Formats: sequence, C-alpha cells, structure tokens
Amino acid sequence: MSTNVGESRPSLTPALTGAELTRWYWTLAELSALAREMGLSAGGGKVALTARLAAALDGLRPPEPVRARRRSTGRQLTAPVDGDTVIPEGQRCSQVLREYFVREIGPGFHFDAFMRDYVARHAGHTLAEAVAHWHGTRARAAEPQEVAAQFEFNRFLRDWHARHPEGTRPQALAAWQAHRALPKG
Repeated sequence: MSTNVGESRPSLTPALTGAELTRWYWTLAELSALAREMGLSAGGGKVALTARLAAALDGLRPPEPVRARRRSTGRQLTAPVDGDTVIPEGQRCSQVLREYFVREIGPGFHFDAFMRDYVARHAGHTLAEAVAHWHGTRARAAEPQEVAAQFEFNRFLRDWHARHPEGTRPQALAAWQAHRALPKG
C-alpha cells in the first residue's frame, strides 16, 4: 500500500502485475471474480487465491488450490469415556471429548490449537495422555501467537477501532493501506 497522497488503487484486471495485485487490499469476492475472469480456480482461502492470481498475472504457472482433505468417517467416541479410552483415527474434537476434558481439567478447558492438533494426530493414544498434553502445553499456549495472514486485516481493524472509536470505514481503510506500506520486519 502506498502512502503517496493522491495515489489510488488500480482496477482489478488481468492487466495488473502480481506485485501490483499484492500491493493493494482486495476482498475475497473481488479476487474470486478476477480468478473466474482469468479461467482460474476461485477455490481456496484468500491467501492461496492471491498467490494463484499473482503467479498467473506474472505469467507463471499458478499453484493448484489445496483441496480440503475429507475427515475419516471412522468410529467416533461416544460416552462414557475415561482416561483409558483410546483416541480412534479420525476423531473430531467432539462434545463427548469436551465433556471429558472439562471434567478432568476444569471449566477453563477449551480446544485450542495444541489440543486440536493432538486429537487429530495422536490416534492410538489415551485420553489421559491428552490431559497430560494439555497441562504440558499451557506455558506455550500463554505465549503470544502469530496471527495467520488471512486474519491480519481483521486484527488491524479491531485494534484501530479500539484506538479510534469514532473512526469511519474510509479512515480505517486508509490507515490499513498506510500500515501495509510499512517495510516488513
């Protein structure tokens, strides 16, 4: 994003370069429309779609969209469960698991990234091991986590509106453009 006064965002067309596309903020709807116009897949998240469009605009072969993997439709745990219960392949973070973890850990339990990953990747382990994993990850869970790129704009707006409660949408977007123009690092 440019902080030059009077500079405005160009039209979103196949005539842009990849660098010009990534320089400006576009909505997912705008990016999807351009992808369809260019005969590209409009699937995937905003980050993946932007990368695909930037590559195509620069004459490179765009990466294929990552298809979501279907979860195993294998057996899911049903109540009652206890610490000796083994996590089956494809187990989801279900209400049955939540109830067990709240009973064992307390009302502060929630499925954070550490626990979602544990349940997804540790088939064959017991729920007691999952409880130990929860306790073992609390220090890391308390550390500030990097915000994924697709949520950067939302976080910026939340913080900006907290500092400028009377601010307007055009003012917020101008502040976002100025923020994006700053060197990374």
